[in-house]
Parts: sequence; structure tokens; C-alpha cells
Amino acid sequence: MVRDAYFAMCHTDLSKGLESVAGFIQKNQYPATMKALRSEWGAAGNTRFLLSSVGSITPNASLLDKDVYNIIVAGMEAYAVIEQDGHSAHFLYRPAIFSDPLAQNISVGYKFAAVPKLLNDLWVLNLRCTLA
Repeated sequence: MVRDAYFAMCHTDLSKGLESVAGFIQKNQYPATMKALRSEWGAAGNTRFLLSSVGSITPNASLLDKDVYNIIVAGMEAYAVIEQDGHSAHFLYRPAIFSDPLAQNISVGYKFAAVPKLLNDLWVLNLRCTLA
């Protein structure tokens, strides 16, 4: 069973190491009633792991000149997104047909009136590790 948990955000290079953690539960083994996030890899104890290929790595930072992976663990309400002006993000896309007479250009844009805010830095931890 997977219970309420902290979220840990880390690099996809750590996927195999996470699977070897005692008590690790892969996302596909979650109960059917539980909704997992798309980037979620699995859970161990009170921590659910979200993986991304752009996760934080500090190159050559260990004493043995190995890369150090940062695993950012956030508690509930550690951070928030404050929406301004009564709206949130908008993704804008105009296909080539609307851009010029020859339909050669497309337009893609993103606009938002929101500010990420760290609410309590005591509820955010950075666990650091290297690959075995």
C-alpha cells in the first residue's frame, strides 16, 4: 500500500538505484484506486519519487570525481504557485497556415501571470548521492 507521502524530485539516472531500495514499490504496483503522477517512478516509505531527465546533477562533485545527484524532497505546502491577475498559464499555438501566405512559419508561445514561491524552506531537503 502507498500512503500519503513527500515528493522527491530527481534524475532518471537514479531509477535502477531506487528499485533496489528495501520496500520500494513501482508505480505499476500501486492500488488501482490511487492516482499517480505521470513522472512518478515509485515509492519507498513515506516518499514518492518523481523522475526527470533534467533532474539536478552536480558534475564531478564527489571526492572520487563522480557526479552527485540532488534529490529534492518537498513537504506539503513547502512551496506554492501564486496566480496573479485572476488567470493562470496559457499555451499559445498558431499553425503555419495562419502565419504567412506561404504557410512557412508557426508560432508557439507561453504566457502566465504566476509566481513560484517558497513558503517554508524547512520543509525542503536536498539529499545527495552518487551512482554505485
